[in-house]
Amino acid sequence: MPEKKSFSPEVLKIDAAAEVERIKTLIKSYLMEHKRKGSVVAMSGGVDSSVVAALCVHALGPTRVLGLLLPEKDSAAETLRLSRIAADALGIKTIEEDITDTLKAVGCYSRRDASVREVIPEFNSDYKCKIVLPSVIDSDSYRLFSVVAQSPEGKVIKARLTPTAYLGVVAASNFKQRIRKMFEYYHADRLNYAVMGTPNRLEYDKGFFVKNGDGSADVKPIAHLYKTQVYQLAEHLGVPVEITSRPPTTDTYSMPQSQEEFYFSLPYHKMDLCLYARTNGIPAYAAAPVVGLTSEQVERVFRDIDQKRKTTRYLHLKPQLVEEIF
Repeated sequence: MPEKKSFSPEVLKIDAAAEVERIKTLIKSYLMEHKRKGSVVAMSGGVDSSVVAALCVHALGPTRVLGLLLPEKDSAAETLRLSRIAADALGIKTIEEDITDTLKAVGCYSRRDASVREVIPEFNSDYKCKIVLPSVIDSDSYRLFSVVAQSPEGKVIKARLTPTAYLGVVAASNFKQRIRKMFEYYHADRLNYAVMGTPNRLEYDKGFFVKNGDGSADVKPIAHLYKTQVYQLAEHLGVPVEITSRPPTTDTYSMPQSQEEFYFSLPYHKMDLCLYARTNGIPAYAAAPVVGLTSEQVERVFRDIDQKRKTTRYLHLKPQLVEEIF
């Protein structure tokens, strides 16, 4: 067996103070170069958007940062409350734009519901739902999305999504991220501000974003940071503990849903280590005892990382031109 490479959770430790200074410099230089007066941050009540807002405040001051609250009828009850807690702690102005009516107008909910009815015929607008993936570590079998629905009476139904139904549900749900981004750029345009993106490295690397939705931004201050490192910044920046103690959620579907069951299949601290290992050539047998999985399970995670990178590469691409234009 080849010699094990050195690998431990310590590889994700950062100098939080130095990292804040590095990101502050980037934000300030971008705004100066492109003559933007401040920044817009969509607040989700989660640690990523709270950290990005805090970084902007440290770079620009609270009067040059606008927090946008963009709820809709499927948003978790905690989203607005936690977003306001984050904004109040930073002393920034917020604007609330409820996007429910806009989403209804473009058919977001009706189109999604129609796709769900392809596999659960009794589903209607009174039901709640979410989509889920099987665990990546349990077997080598091809993983398919299922929809979980809950009736008004509390009955829970789970059905495997056909490819057509899955694509329909996702396409309709993606209206949410794209409509939110539309409002972000509206406020950025009227204020001559820049839009700040909030994806962390897990999301950015593995394509957990919507093209021209939450994947669109002028600056992505934490896209190079693993989720574990974002939490380190949150502690350094004083993000309220009520936010940092909340498990990461998608806040896209009407039923409570973790990012783990929707996309990553592992808790973020384990996925961080697996992603770091895969990116840096750490073999599965060396990563396994650190992550707390078997070598075979880590190999499955590695294959899932490779597959997601391959299938979501399209999301990162710029528009294709016939020839380069300078």
